Amino acid sequence: MTPNRGLALLRRLFGTHLDGQAALLAELRALREVESASAAKLEAMQLGLSRLQAVLQHGQAQRRQLAQASIVAADGRHADPLSLTRHHAQVYSQNGEDGLIAEIFRRIGPGGRTFLEVGVESGVQNNTRLLLEQGWCGIWVEASRRHAEEAARRFAEPIAAGRLTILCTMAAPATLDAVLDRAGAPARFDFLSLDIDQHTSHLWRGLRRRTRVACIEYNASLPASLAAEVPFEAARSWDGTSWFGASLKTMEMIGAAKGLHLVGCERVGANAFFVDAAETAGRFRAPFTAETHWEPPLYALVAQTGHPPAQAARPWLGAPAAKARPAA
Repeated sequence: MTPNRGLALLRRLFGTHLDGQAALLAELRALREVESASAAKLEAMQLGLSRLQAVLQHGQAQRRQLAQASIVAADGRHADPLSLTRHHAQVYSQNGEDGLIAEIFRRIGPGGRTFLEVGVESGVQNNTRLLLEQGWCGIWVEASRRHAEEAARRFAEPIAAGRLTILCTMAAPATLDAVLDRAGAPARFDFLSLDIDQHTSHLWRGLRRRTRVACIEYNASLPASLAAEVPFEAARSWDGTSWFGASLKTMEMIGAAKGLHLVGCERVGANAFFVDAAETAGRFRAPFTAETHWEPPLYALVAQTGHPPAQAARPWLGAPAAKARPAA
């Protein structure tokens, strides 16, 4: 039986029912073709949207950088050669602290090149990674086991070389020194960074370890002249509101009790910098008070400027010393 005769026989047996099925199959094929074309159009639209979002993000980053530059230009304090805020630079830090840290040690010298940082997350973005990758040695303290393990994987090489120790523990005023004692930490560091949101002031006040330079989180929402802080409640964490930490005046007072002068803040208004009082004269903007150095909370400026940080640990080499020219 030929195909045409077979089809004719089926039509006699099933009548229009077969015609309806054929029409339905034709419609399904047409729908699939339309769907395929629509999927291609949707993919093209999504690609275009991604490119547009990238352009918008780039524009927003440029506006933030222009805003930062405008702030520096408008504030006479920042024009002072002894001001730190003008030295904003961001490699791995969140708010440009990398630049202020480098400038401080340019002025006073690096010393033994040791650091302690509490609150480092996975190590990709913090205040001491750039120091570590320049050959410094130190200790990171991180409460999250997941973050601590990730940091240990990323920075396995300096850990193996004995230049980095990662301690996974909840930093508390009453126990942090004991944890550091068990880890064989020195009694004095060249650089200290503390940022634990809710209870930074209490942790710093209770820490026995001394340091030449400290970077301490403060609550810029509180007036510069007001000495205030939240009470210590071990079970409480930051709830995302302005009720956290301590004012810059409180941090100034804690620093003074430790023999440190408040020498500046980064321009976002998140961290304050302190230097050993024996090393500040003529090197930093005085007076060393909260009223002099307070920066307002400009958290909208928080963003990665420039290229994103490398995810893997990478070394940085210093410039080779210039060779002395032979005498003529």
